[in-house]
Amino acid sequence: MDAVMLAVIGAVLLLLGGAAVATGVLPAADALAIVDRVRPILVFVVAVTVVAELCAKAGVFDAVSARLAGWSRGRVIVLWLMIALFATVVTAFLSLDTTAVLLTPVVVAVARANGLPPLPFAFTTVWLANTASLFLPVSNLTNLLAAHRLGDLDAVGFAMLLGPSAIIAAVVTIILLWIVNRRALRGRFKPARAPRVADPRLLQLSVAVLVVMMPLLVVGIPPWMPATGAAIVLIAIFGWRSPSTLRWRLIPWQLVVFASGLFLAVGAAEALGSGAFLAAATESGEDLVSLWQVAGVGMLGANVVNNLPAYLALESAAGSPVRLAALLIGVNAGPLITPWASLATLLWHERLHAVGIDVPWRRYILLGLVVAPLTVALAVLPLAFR
Repeated sequence: MDAVMLAVIGAVLLLLGGAAVATGVLPAADALAIVDRVRPILVFVVAVTVVAELCAKAGVFDAVSARLAGWSRGRVIVLWLMIALFATVVTAFLSLDTTAVLLTPVVVAVARANGLPPLPFAFTTVWLANTASLFLPVSNLTNLLAAHRLGDLDAVGFAMLLGPSAIIAAVVTIILLWIVNRRALRGRFKPARAPRVADPRLLQLSVAVLVVMMPLLVVGIPPWMPATGAAIVLIAIFGWRSPSTLRWRLIPWQLVVFASGLFLAVGAAEALGSGAFLAAATESGEDLVSLWQVAGVGMLGANVVNNLPAYLALESAAGSPVRLAALLIGVNAGPLITPWASLATLLWHERLHAVGIDVPWRRYILLGLVVAPLTVALAVLPLAFR
């Protein structure tokens, strides 16, 4: 699924949602409530995407990855562990799509430059892009939606609810990645010379903007505010240092169209009674088995259709904060089986193809059938015993 197809699907969904409003299936007041809910979320998505793209063009991710290669002192396992930690931090603060789209080609380039097989590093970014997206509201679009359902829960409250599960999901993912790739991660290498930075001042200023923005995302103010401020500052900096870099394609308009249409279409489906049907599939308890059921249905829905529509469809059926957290575990850490389960996975595959790497989907699916259920099941445990 390329960006154009994503926009086409979004446009179709927008038309269907508009038809639902026009025919009275979805009341106009409900449609306006959906717009009010998703507007700040989409502003954040656009702003943080612009920030991440410009930082990538300034060489921030390349510089950090090259520095990690030097710090590893030629030990493959140390380099891989540091990249896994870097991917986790990037996912937590800049969203899973940033890790999948911008960090993946960087770590592949680092692996190739140092004579290492790129696939273990590529799998690390895509798995952690999904499973490490439970840490903060800004880590995943589903989290931002859930924060609204949880009473506009701030980053601290969100981390208190899902932090233990997020840690388990990330650690389990790293352990499983090591088990699968342990032979490729042995030995030593001679660190390659760090790539030349085209504009050191631009790199320094971009790092400064990131350093200021990241803590502001978790201090309790709406995330779209610091993200938008950072985007504006970076656009001004690039207008001064590298104006040719500023292009309209920096804005992820295809994702905005897709998400807008999806929100409206799911709202129409709920107006038709889909919530009652899905509530029966997830029951209503908060014991371990019931939470596993909610997370499992979320994981199944994500891998059958996609994690975003799966979350939206099941959101009202989840009910309590603990059950909603279990649903997030299912739709965030669970989409590791089918290629379309997460938009991040599709974007990851597209970027790998662009750098000449073809992912064996059969291997991806077979590994995901083991990794996804195990990660989700273990990550739910803290919710049942909190």
